[in-house]
Amino acid sequence: MKASELRQKSIEELSSELLESLKEQFVFRMQRSSGQLTRHSEMRKVRRKIARIKTIMNEMQSTAEVSK
Repeated sequence: MKASELRQKSIEELSSELLESLKEQFVFRMQRSSGQLTRHSEMRKVRRKIARIKTIMNEMQSTAEVSK
């Protein structure tokens, strides 16, 4: 998902998306530790998606604090 698409979502939607991505990352970590991971590139994609979501959430929160 692109950053521009994420910026259009609310904080609640971003939080649920973040939780879903963290669960997906956990599954990939467990698969990697047991030697069952076949899509190694997916771990990188999920990790970057989590970082992107957290960055946008921080941007939204900081702009909300400035506007107060």
